[in-house]
This record gives sequence, C-alpha cells and structure tokens, in this order.
Amino acid sequence: MTSVEQGGPAPAEIAKGFADGREDSLADAYRRWSGLVFTLCLRALGDRTDAEDVTQQVFVSAWRGRGSFDPGSGELGAWLAGVARHRISDRLAERYRLQRSQAAAERLAELEVEPGHDQLLVDRVVIADELERIDEPRRTILRLAFYEDQTYPQIADRLELPLGTVKSHVRRGLLSLRDRLKEVKGDDAS
Repeated sequence: MTSVEQGGPAPAEIAKGFADGREDSLADAYRRWSGLVFTLCLRALGDRTDAEDVTQQVFVSAWRGRGSFDPGSGELGAWLAGVARHRISDRLAERYRLQRSQAAAERLAELEVEPGHDQLLVDRVVIADELERIDEPRRTILRLAFYEDQTYPQIADRLELPLGTVKSHVRRGLLSLRDRLKEVKGDDAS
C-alpha cells in the first residue's frame, strides 16, 4: 500500500516536514507514532495516566528539539523512541524522588522532637506547604535549586529556559516565600 492509499504522507515526508518545522508534520508524526510512544511509556511506567502525560511531553520535547533531528541520518520514529526513553527516565527519577521524600517525611513524623527543635520542624513543614502554593515553573525551579542542588545553568538547560528567566524565578520565588512566611509567623503571633 502506498502512503496515498493509507491516507497520509510517507514517513520520510513526515520526517522532512518535521525537521523543517511544519506544524502539519508534527500532527502527522503524532498520528503515526503516538501509539508506539504511548506503548513504550506504558510498559516502562505501568500507569496509564503517567504514560499519557509522558507521551505528550515526548512530542512537545521533540518539537522543541527538532533542530537536532536529521532526517538523513535516521528515522523519525526511532528518534522519537529515543526522546521517549529520556522522558521515561525523567518520570522514573521523579517518582523515586517523591518516594524518598515521602519516606523521609514518614521517618521525620515518627521521630521524637527534642524541646527547642519544634520551631525548626514547624518551619520546614510551613516552607514545604508554601512551596506547594507557588505557581509553575517557579516551584519546579526552586525545588531543583534547593532540593536537588542544581545550578542555575543546569536548571536552564533541563527546563529549556533562558538563564536570566531561571534567576528571576528563583529571586521572585524566594521573595514570595519570605513574604508568606512573614504572614504565617504574624498569624501565629496573634
């Protein structure tokens, strides 16, 4: 069957259009390879919702990074599978960090707090709670900077943001946290 009989462009046509930045080729690529990407994600993650989310992330990342795809050196489907492996790895690492955080919180909850350390514990809980209230991407940037000890350039590269934007988000996020903590402490004093 030719691509005309199937009702869509051939894989090579899709790949060239994708590399050239044609949005219709992105839609064609999604129609053609989203099933493959979803299957890879579902098998690796074991959760349909995560697999759907990561599948979307794969195509967004692929579109943003299409400049690194060369249709002459390989097939678009294989390249998308490679992007999927990276996004799956990111999601698994995120799960692991969440599990570690939850386990640490459970251990912390089980510990007997010595007198004088109550305020430190309360401050940590308040900061964690306030961090959850901050909008994205600022919340993610602050977590990467302070919980994962990533540098601003590492964060900019990972999130595909300009370095100045990352620095601004950190500064504004810290100011917001400071203001919220002042409010919380003020509420406690009354």
